[in-house]
Amino acid sequence: MSLLPSVAPGDVSAVSAAATAPEADSGPTAGELLDFARRTVADGDLVASLPLDPEGRTWMRLAGPGGSEAWLIAWPPGTGTGWHDHGGSRGAFATASGQLTEQSLAAQLPTEGWRTLELAEDVDRERRLPAGDGRAFGAHHVHQVLNLSPDEHAVSVHAYYPPLPLMRRYSRTGALLRLEAVEEAEEWI
Repeated sequence: MSLLPSVAPGDVSAVSAAATAPEADSGPTAGELLDFARRTVADGDLVASLPLDPEGRTWMRLAGPGGSEAWLIAWPPGTGTGWHDHGGSRGAFATASGQLTEQSLAAQLPTEGWRTLELAEDVDRERRLPAGDGRAFGAHHVHQVLNLSPDEHAVSVHAYYPPLPLMRRYSRTGALLRLEAVEEAEEWI
């Protein structure tokens, strides 16, 4: 599962394994975050309290366990996140209603020092998460989450520790993954 770095024009920084963010060693584990997400999606009154918008995602911030942050998110039909990471935070999510599809990369990417990476052929993963299903992930997880239904909303709970410091947004064309933006927490809180 190798990643082949390619430097974008004008980018003189090198890819370095040392540039990866360290995984937090305190607070809830990814498994504990998943347990929280699964318990929370089972709270029908909470899930029903989130307004559904036919045009865009809606969300509500929740108190997560052990200093984590959590979100209840509604996904209209045909919406998704785009490719992103979680700024070095570990996390988990579970589907409360509808079905979500997660497309992810089974490789640890360096977090800094590159603009474009060429991905190996065997790094793509896809899983469907119907209501009640969830998944946990580590600090270097890159994915996109999609509601592929043409007519049904999906609702999910997401939890992260430490609270998200930033998110890196990527675009993807075939095997090329390109860093497009870095969003600071203040931009979505």
